[in-house]
Amino acid sequence: MSVQLDSQARQLAREAAQWLARQDAGELDADGALQLQHWRARSAAHEALWQKAEQLRQRFSQVPPPIGLSCLDRPDPQRRKLLGQALALGAVAPLAWMAYRQLPITPWGADLATATGERRGVELADGSRVQLNTASALNITFEAGQPRLHLLRGEIAVDSVGPLQVQTRYGRIVAGAGSFCVREGEHDCQVSALRGELRLLPQQGSETLLKAGHRARLSASQVHGIQAFDPQIPGWQQGVLIVEAQPLGLFLRELDRYRPGVLRCQPSLERLAVTGTFALDDTDRILALLAASLPLHVQYRTRYWVSLSARGAVA
Repeated sequence: MSVQLDSQARQLAREAAQWLARQDAGELDADGALQLQHWRARSAAHEALWQKAEQLRQRFSQVPPPIGLSCLDRPDPQRRKLLGQALALGAVAPLAWMAYRQLPITPWGADLATATGERRGVELADGSRVQLNTASALNITFEAGQPRLHLLRGEIAVDSVGPLQVQTRYGRIVAGAGSFCVREGEHDCQVSALRGELRLLPQQGSETLLKAGHRARLSASQVHGIQAFDPQIPGWQQGVLIVEAQPLGLFLRELDRYRPGVLRCQPSLERLAVTGTFALDDTDRILALLAASLPLHVQYRTRYWVSLSARGAVA
């Protein structure tokens, strides 16, 4: 998928969240309802994404629809009037905000996709296995009998039995038999070779050979940041998150990838050190463990709106 189509998909998901926010806030009059019908009828992709948004609303039905982010963070009655026109996610209702976050950025065309908190594995025709991490999307094709994976977003782990390629927005990864992980970021992607060697080919840069037990950053122009790591340490593929003396702020940003909704933290807590092994399938349990081991309090406004504050303070 091209960058242009990816941008269009993001915009379409944003529009669906905006319409959902206006509907849940009671701001659709007869003309607005007719405009929504016209929007849904513009293409099959528009209608499919709207259906997905409504399904997500049912999943998050415990969240009171009229509560807006502005009501929780910046009490200003005038801001509610902007709800139906705002494109920024911080101005829409939490329910629609969460729906937008859950909607795939490639609502059409992705052969495999996972929602926030979901992990999924598949076996390819050649016997290779691919596992998708949270909020990931992937296309799969075959060229001369060899798998070619196009990572559209997120993170994958691959166990290849023979020649295999992964295309990212920054360049290609060429593998033989082996195991490796690829995680896309905003400016580059992290490639980790667990077993076997990888050829990393940036869009404009020179090729780099990545050996087993090493990871690197692949950007459009170069391969950089090569460093050794222990491939025997379990990771998300085994459903765990292992950290040692990691700042709480960084830990929560990683945890947020696996948890739908809003997760906030008081800035004064972000430098607290987190050490432990955490099961990703129960993020509420992870938050409870943080509260038991660190001087902080976890406050649930709803199941999907959580704030961490210093113990004794009000979030």
